[in-house]
Amino acid sequence: MADEGAAGPGADPARTPGSAGDGRSELEQLSTRIAELEADKADRAPGHRWRSSFAALLIVIGCILAPLAAVAAWTADEVGDTDRYVATVAPLASDPDVQAAAANRVTNAVMEHIDLATLLEGAAPADRPRLEKALGKLGNSLESAVRSFVHDKAQEIIASDTFERIWTGANRRIHAAVNKALTGSGDSAVKINNDSVTVDLAPVVDQVKQRLVDEGMTVAARIPEVHTDFTVLRADNIGKVKTGFRLLQIAGFWLPVLSVLLVAAGVLLSRHRRRVLVASALAFAFATLLLGAGLTVFRVVYLNALPDSVSQPAAESVYDALTRYLRTTVRMTVVLGVVIALAAWLTGPGRWARLVRQLWNSGIGAVRSTADRAGLRTGPVGPFVQRHRTWITWVLVAAAVVTYILWSYPTGWVVVGIVLVLLIALALVEFLAEGEAARSTLETPVQEPPPR
Repeated sequence: MADEGAAGPGADPARTPGSAGDGRSELEQLSTRIAELEADKADRAPGHRWRSSFAALLIVIGCILAPLAAVAAWTADEVGDTDRYVATVAPLASDPDVQAAAANRVTNAVMEHIDLATLLEGAAPADRPRLEKALGKLGNSLESAVRSFVHDKAQEIIASDTFERIWTGANRRIHAAVNKALTGSGDSAVKINNDSVTVDLAPVVDQVKQRLVDEGMTVAARIPEVHTDFTVLRADNIGKVKTGFRLLQIAGFWLPVLSVLLVAAGVLLSRHRRRVLVASALAFAFATLLLGAGLTVFRVVYLNALPDSVSQPAAESVYDALTRYLRTTVRMTVVLGVVIALAAWLTGPGRWARLVRQLWNSGIGAVRSTADRAGLRTGPVGPFVQRHRTWITWVLVAAAVVTYILWSYPTGWVVVGIVLVLLIALALVEFLAEGEAARSTLETPVQEPPPR
């Protein structure tokens, strides 16, 4: 007896299973096409054009403000956070180029106050004529020997742990003075002279003087208090720089927030939010990347503009140290923008996005099948996850966002780490939920058709 579900010779093709499926597919495609045409028609309406234009304007302004926001945040952090500032300048104490420049500066300051003739005062009166004659013949050789001796002692002090402690402690104590110096007020060991931010090396000179006396050069005890400046930063028209620096310090918190809010508002006003979010995130990352390129170009320009009296290697080390956190912010923002763009794209309806999601689900399903064959069961956790799957997913995403916001100074690797942890958590949710769904399907009895 023929099955009622079979299609006989006189059956209507439209009622066959394959034909019904094809009909539904064509109907869905037609509905999708109609919806697209209606959306395009709505987009061409004057009101929607103004809305789209305004959204684009907000996004462009937000992206333009992104580099300035990064600079403002860096400026506020370097001046407003003592620990941050000390962490920035502390490595300079052990930098070889900075140590060499500081040793040369201290040596020059000490040698300006050492009279070679006074070295004979410790000699016996009968020997002085002979020594004075020899001193006249030695001339520059003796001065070079003394300079080399002083330089060695200065290098010993600067390369020691004592100098590191002096450097770090002094920078921590004078952090308020750095703030005043960069904002154009206050008197301290850090000051602005002749378009330069300088640090007084007088404490190091005192240490060198004491070391020379201990080594037998008693004439060094007569050297008066010497103040010599070590240039940390030099800029033309620094008065204008100080004004801009103060403005950036004030805008350090609000400007990044304003930039992000403008971009977010533009995305929310757009009709095609997912596509606009992908484009906005990439544009935001690109704008910040331009700041990183600008820092590299400015580094070359800044170093070439320094006078010959400033050590180029030391200036390079100081510049790299002062901009280290800013470059870290640039890398972090670029990574974050790419991550947001990828997340928006992967959750969209695109062909390749669907393929990636299918591969993701297939991989988790394969692991789940292996666990089932091994006799592993989810217990009461599986049903709970299956029921509250959507809420759990949003809670995990919110936890990742809050973690990023509360992280003191996130880096690009921090963003990558947060994303990886989130992906692992989402995979676990999918694993548990899919396992419960599969188990429910397997346990559902197959109903036999009623006998005829």
